[in-house]
Amino acid sequence: MEQRIDDGLSPHRIFSRAQWAALREDTPMTLTSQEVARLRSVHDRLDIAEVEDIYLPMSRLLSLYVAATQRLFRAQQRFLGTEDTKMPYIIGVAGSVAVGKSTTARVLQALLKRWTNTPHVDLVTTDGFLYPNAVLEREGLMERKGFPESYDLPALLTFLTDVKAGRRPVRAPVYSHLTYDVTPNEWVETDRPDILIVEGLNVLQTGRLPKDGKAIPFVSDFFDFSVYIDASEDVLRKWYVDRFLALRTTAFADPKSYFNRYSKLTDAEAEETATSIWTRINLLNLHENILPTRARADLILQKSNHHSVEEVALRRL
Repeated sequence: MEQRIDDGLSPHRIFSRAQWAALREDTPMTLTSQEVARLRSVHDRLDIAEVEDIYLPMSRLLSLYVAATQRLFRAQQRFLGTEDTKMPYIIGVAGSVAVGKSTTARVLQALLKRWTNTPHVDLVTTDGFLYPNAVLEREGLMERKGFPESYDLPALLTFLTDVKAGRRPVRAPVYSHLTYDVTPNEWVETDRPDILIVEGLNVLQTGRLPKDGKAIPFVSDFFDFSVYIDASEDVLRKWYVDRFLALRTTAFADPKSYFNRYSKLTDAEAEETATSIWTRINLLNLHENILPTRARADLILQKSNHHSVEEVALRRL
């Protein structure tokens, strides 16, 4: 990949992989190769070298940011004369379908939990806040699943408000990738975490601003730090199709799977089906809603076609 030149005009500073890796300094590796293998998703190529070069410098940076935010919070407490409960540090992870958001979120959680002060780190995906399929079908939104209008935004904002306010415990709905639907009466609880990671397609989106100036909260308003994972469209399409083909013999083969009907497709049929889904739904969502939010992230990870991060952009302070 051609190295971009930092012209000083961008709100982000650009680092090559080698430059970023050097910022790890003495941050210890706390994960084994077996643990890294368990953390990666089906089609990812995450290995120890990727954790050392990309995620350990991120862990070091976040440790500094979290400590600074905690100091600022205590200073505000002294100024206001209040004794509020601790304020969780919330990290947003955004990016396209198939780019590796889930792997990034899980690796970050594993590393952050092993800081010397062993903080309580929770992870929530916004998939659980999708409207149930029955609602999407009734509203004619099944082909728009993953688009902003397919989420129960008020419920997601209420969840984040409660977490930030220190309420306990706070529940988030659970999504099943097997049934491709929200699981009824199943919840994941978060109880005053030190750090909460929120992973999802559209978590950095702002939406249309009101002309009357009234406040409209966005999901990203609750983030203290945000990460956008990026790759070229051709690469994303290939990763999506490759994953689709691989899932035919794993998740799709389960009779309970929503996509079980795809398990018997030939390679050619599966590639055609996956490409159609990608173009019709995921690429459209990327263009309309996801990619336009990239520049809002504090940290942008640019991946190559080998799944490794080749460039990192960090927002200037």
